[in-house]
Amino acid sequence: MTAYELTVKTNHYLIKGGKLTDAHKASITRQLFEAQNGKKKKPRFIEEGGTMYPQFYIPPYNNGQKFQTVIPMSPKTHILAANSYELEIIRLLHMFAQRNEDVCHMVNTTLDRLRKTCFGYKSCYTGECFEAGIVTLRFISTVAPTQTSWIKKQMNVFNNHYADKRRPGGVQQYYWLCLSEMPLDIARPEILKRKDDILNQLGRKSKVKDEDSHLVITSAMQNALARLQQ
Repeated sequence: MTAYELTVKTNHYLIKGGKLTDAHKASITRQLFEAQNGKKKKPRFIEEGGTMYPQFYIPPYNNGQKFQTVIPMSPKTHILAANSYELEIIRLLHMFAQRNEDVCHMVNTTLDRLRKTCFGYKSCYTGECFEAGIVTLRFISTVAPTQTSWIKKQMNVFNNHYADKRRPGGVQQYYWLCLSEMPLDIARPEILKRKDDILNQLGRKSKVKDEDSHLVITSAMQNALARLQQ
């Protein structure tokens, strides 16, 4: 199983309410550590893009196709595809081994990198910087939950610019996922404001053909709504 497949499978399992044993967490951590490739020669787009792109986990060649995000979005640019790949992997490592020195280094270095990006800190919403900003929101909500101003800044980009144009359904659904996981005091007022939107989406027939992805999306929305009872 590739690092990408393992990351998606683990995320989907957890979003659907699955529980992992310490042994499972250790195994996933080991496999993701082994997949680190940031020290190898980097693709040209990363070399030229500097801090805009990953440093530790770089997507392998995939027959010219870019990897989908955890909640299915089909990236058109490396901005979204490459950052989603790295941020989701490091997020899992933080969840399972946050006291590990190497994990701490990756998290802190990546947070510093994101603070220098337009999509991760400077409220850019052009092109797929908008979607990359939502992926960043999920990452910082987990690894830096006390950075409330940063979290709210990323949320404001979504709220102020989601309606700027027609977007794929996965964009909004990924935001619901963020709301289901971020610090409750920040998430709860936003979930309450978005409650009708989430309920309406739950009541509509899904356009996602893959059954597992459908269950993951449904679970993310249900998990968000359940936080109103907490």
